[in-house]
Amino acid sequence: MVPLWAWLAVIGGLLLVLALDLWIVDRGEAREFSMRQAGYWVTFYVILAIAFGIVLWITAGGDKAGEFFAGYITEYSLSVDNLFIFFIIMSRFAVPRAYQHKVLLVGILLALVMRGIFIALGAAALERFSWLFYVFGAFLVYTAVNIVRQHLKGEEEEFNENVLLRWVRKAFPTTEGYAGSKITVKIDGRRMVTPMLIVMIAIGTTDLLFALDSIPAIFGLTQDPYIVFTANAFALMGLRQLYFLLGGLLQRLVYISYGLAFILGFIGVKLVLEALHSSNVPWAPEIPIWVSLTVIGTTMVITTVASLIKARIDARAGEQPHPEQV
Repeated sequence: MVPLWAWLAVIGGLLLVLALDLWIVDRGEAREFSMRQAGYWVTFYVILAIAFGIVLWITAGGDKAGEFFAGYITEYSLSVDNLFIFFIIMSRFAVPRAYQHKVLLVGILLALVMRGIFIALGAAALERFSWLFYVFGAFLVYTAVNIVRQHLKGEEEEFNENVLLRWVRKAFPTTEGYAGSKITVKIDGRRMVTPMLIVMIAIGTTDLLFALDSIPAIFGLTQDPYIVFTANAFALMGLRQLYFLLGGLLQRLVYISYGLAFILGFIGVKLVLEALHSSNVPWAPEIPIWVSLTVIGTTMVITTVASLIKARIDARAGEQPHPEQV
């Protein structure tokens, strides 16, 4: 049982770091987020996650630290896929680049709060209804198959406004354009919201939909709510900077969907096997966390390297003249 002070310490620490991030980046006049700046912040957040994992190793043991790192890598990897939709949302709402960092920060803070609620509910449900492990496992395998099918069909990801977003649009009058980074303005004595608020809600609620597969995935690696929450929190914290660092690189990660599908499928099968093992089924093995960590890490390295190699080959092929032009 994780003591209350540990929860308060990690939540307070995360909020302090995010406040510092917002103050450093957004103080003064709004400006674009540079690649170098994004690289520094991504490195900082990755080091922060590693440091937390080491502290967890010292205080709680190698197994708990392994669960955290496996969960963190899984959530961070799945978050890369989320960035495709974030790009679509930013483009659809024509968010000025100078304000995109703030949009992502507020949107992800909303997502973090909602994920916290979702994690608490999921942990309570799994503790009470053990058969949910089979449901989660089957859902992850289904999601993995669906990802591969969509990729093979060449179907592009789309953004569809959810119920909350449609309600906000109807309930509150919205200005035509942006008013800097303000979320509300007063025009002719009437308080109106700006597209800035709409896009923040879009980012936050869309990320919650992605949690429908990422949360069951991490519960397949650990049932400790503290590790589930911290792994999600550290992955989300670095997501904003990753958005700017990757930029057009996302279009080159052509095999990333296959890697994510394999990871989800692996965790889904792992969930079912461990549920059977807990039910004393003799042939069902218990998969140790180091195996999960190895599979997840190796899969992401292979798919990323393979994607970059293919992108380089395609680029070279595109540079060579057509036979008819020679």
